[in-house]
Amino acid sequence: MDASLEQARSLFVEGIEHFEGGRLDAARERFAAALALAPGRPSVLGNLGITLFRLGRMEEAVAALEAAVAGDADYDDAWFALGGARHALGHWAAAAQALGEGLARSPQRVEPCVLHAECLHREGDLPAALAAYERALALDPALAAAWTERGSILRELQRFDEAAASFEKALALGGDADLNAFYLAAVRDAAGQEAAPPPRRYVESLFDAYAEDFEDHLVGQLRYQGFETLLRPLLDEAAPGEVLDLGCGTGLCGRQLQGVATAVDGVDVSAEMIARARGSGHYRELWHAELAEHLEASARHYDCVVAADVFIYVGELATVFAGVRRILRPGGRFAFTVEAGEAGSGVRLLPKLRYTHAPDYLRSLAEAHGFTVSAMYSAPIRHDQDRPVPGLYVHLR
Repeated sequence: MDASLEQARSLFVEGIEHFEGGRLDAARERFAAALALAPGRPSVLGNLGITLFRLGRMEEAVAALEAAVAGDADYDDAWFALGGARHALGHWAAAAQALGEGLARSPQRVEPCVLHAECLHREGDLPAALAAYERALALDPALAAAWTERGSILRELQRFDEAAASFEKALALGGDADLNAFYLAAVRDAAGQEAAPPPRRYVESLFDAYAEDFEDHLVGQLRYQGFETLLRPLLDEAAPGEVLDLGCGTGLCGRQLQGVATAVDGVDVSAEMIARARGSGHYRELWHAELAEHLEASARHYDCVVAADVFIYVGELATVFAGVRRILRPGGRFAFTVEAGEAGSGVRLLPKLRYTHAPDYLRSLAEAHGFTVSAMYSAPIRHDQDRPVPGLYVHLR
């Protein structure tokens, strides 16, 4: 054997030993050195790529793993690691392709099957994602999280009875109790029942993931102008004084209020949203907190509180109304939007995981907390699948 190949083999074996011992940096060095002596070897490229993946060096991992599978199309572990690295980079379609290649060669691998299903779901291919979750569950029926995700896809497909059964199975297997109960309530006909509250971690993770593209998607794609419609009457009157923006997001309301209000503060359950709002420069002070908890604990008082397109992710509003009443100065204003519910329906959790609020519910709540309804009118708040979503714009004193 050529001396350089013998040295490459020795380095490769050392790399395997380091990898198995958890010494990933040392393993990477050995595999890279072996590759320099034996360029293009799929086994070396694959192990280097898998090590880079484990080290979190995803772009380098992708390059090595793509070269590995180009040299050996049946290298299932390299396909799976390539899928994992592409997934970590948010390249869902490419990740699904790589995982599919691996599963075509090793179909009994459960974890890649679940990851494949997730990528297909993120790509919006609901039938393929559902089939992939069902393959994973056929391999391991005890995967509570997979039952939850299967239920979520069935909910999106409006197959509500099947979705409910899937969430119930997840609960029976010890899946996330709060999350599955929330999902279950959304797909059951809950007329006349108290709407289930959303788990904080659900709302927080939803908007943390959404923060980067929030304004482009909400304003550009969903044609959201609710914040402008809500604030216009406030801005047409006297200066709104000190304002608290509930569920401030990235700062759409703050942008409208800055320079008109004396000061604008904001609170949001999403840390990523707060980071972007802080970067906007529109706010005096910002808090990362759940809304009702912040209202209960706040030492500040305000002339105006606004909440634009926020309560669709809150549900029952009694605690929020009590908190707003506590921090408003005498004569203060409370302006907000909701997705409009039918009269008499109270608060309803829809299968889309948003809440509607009925006008009579809001009037009753306002009266119970000492507010006067100065205006309540209907207008769209955004578009969903190119259809206007009916909203209520409410101004209280």
